[in-house]
Amino acid sequence: MIQIFRRVTVLAGSFLLAISPLAGQDLASKYAATITPEELRSHLTVIAHDSLEGRATGSPGQKKAAEYVSSHYRRLGLKPAATNPDGRPSYYQHYNLYRGAWEDSYITVGKHKFELNGDFYINGLLNIAEETTLETIFLGYGIEEPNYSDYANVDLKNKAVVVFEGEPKNPDGNYLISGNSASSKWSGPRGWEEKARLAIRKGAQALLIITEKDDQAFDMEIHRRVSMIPRVQRLSLRQEETPRQTIAAFTVSQFVGASVLGISEKKLSSLKTKISKKGQTVKAVKGKKINVLAKRQSETVTTENVAALLEGSDKKDEIIVISAHLDHIGISPDGQINNGADDDGSGTVALLEIAEAFAKAKAEGNGPRRSILFLNVTGEEMGLLGSEFYSENPLFPLENHVANLNIDMIGRYDEANKHDPNYVYLIGSDKLSSELHQISESANEKYVNLRLDYTFNHPDDPNRFYYRSDHYNFAKKGIPVIFYFTGVHEDYHRPGDDVEKILFDRQSKIVKLIFHTAWKLANRDTRIKVDSNKP
Repeated sequence: MIQIFRRVTVLAGSFLLAISPLAGQDLASKYAATITPEELRSHLTVIAHDSLEGRATGSPGQKKAAEYVSSHYRRLGLKPAATNPDGRPSYYQHYNLYRGAWEDSYITVGKHKFELNGDFYINGLLNIAEETTLETIFLGYGIEEPNYSDYANVDLKNKAVVVFEGEPKNPDGNYLISGNSASSKWSGPRGWEEKARLAIRKGAQALLIITEKDDQAFDMEIHRRVSMIPRVQRLSLRQEETPRQTIAAFTVSQFVGASVLGISEKKLSSLKTKISKKGQTVKAVKGKKINVLAKRQSETVTTENVAALLEGSDKKDEIIVISAHLDHIGISPDGQINNGADDDGSGTVALLEIAEAFAKAKAEGNGPRRSILFLNVTGEEMGLLGSEFYSENPLFPLENHVANLNIDMIGRYDEANKHDPNYVYLIGSDKLSSELHQISESANEKYVNLRLDYTFNHPDDPNRFYYRSDHYNFAKKGIPVIFYFTGVHEDYHRPGDDVEKILFDRQSKIVKLIFHTAWKLANRDTRIKVDSNKP
């Protein structure tokens, strides 16, 4: 009887030894199971709601999103990773962005004062910080070519040159420069630049281009330009230097152009007709004196990265960074809200779920050995500015950063994968560390079984996605990275990027892959090696 008991005891011990590795695997799976489609949807319904108005960088909506994210981390018991100026712990890493803007600009002709973005707009940069008086001279279309020149025998010192937009045509409708229906460099979106460069080289102090648009079309063009300012005049981490003499042009309405020349709009139109009929330029016309001001200023936009730390145990000084960008592009010129549910609401809520899974593990005594920094950056849509700021002002020594797992757009699928959406693009996993790549592959094979697509990891990728999301600012510092991405779709940077189009079941699998990869990185005995430097 005693021998039978001993045999049973030995068998039981052998069974326990046999299942102990499996128990370790199940531990990771246990916490990964807390990542659910329902919770991802619940978070995203807030992050991508109309009330946040597209989360433009530095906007009230972006700050509402930051508050939602930081409150979630606070409830989970994660530590604030940053500090306020007064030294108190904070989830916000505050920083300033700068946008060059016009402080004041006008053109006066006698008693008439014409205003920027009402009567004219400016292409390019210049800084006329003090009101300056200039003589004006009309020079046709402001073109110089072997077969046509508006610049013969004119003195432009201290003068503003006034010209027509575009280039002249003959009575047959062909362009004078080319002799056929093809326009030249003097027309189109960059035509103003060619004319401004030429006028300045000839000694002019300013260039006024009279629009070829009628009043209604010109007003619409100004409205379009004003509404696009936040998107085309990009924010920067550095204040704009005051521009000296640079390539710029004032594009003015036909009424302003006629007023500057001291003639009627009808007479202005006849000048254009005369050039067309003769097939050659007209004699220079001396206009009125004008007073010009175009003063620049640097507009400051305040924003913040959200940074929360889940502290590790015996290797807590080593940091795994999991990141996503919090901002989006805001409101379109036509007033439509770009909610950015996929870009990058999907990454934002992935961080919230991964943080919750790790926090639960730690609360039950199974926390990671290395620390994990959950980093929601801003300024991504303006040029990866939040992650650049972090990389230049890290909250922990850069040498302690083990890896960055960056998430940007994992909620949809692209056209190339519409028939097989069980995939995720991985970018950068092997570029700095072969071990990181192996860990990622192993985690996927063991737990998730997605199709890992490395199409955009190729150095010849024409999209250059490796350089276009926040992981790149970590990679530049020699920190191994993986960028998780499911591709561009028809609603990219458009109002249609909404919550109801997110595939939450599929997204949750990708988030679990990221969790398992982070779990392995955080709990292995040795830190991954930086052993490669692939383009």
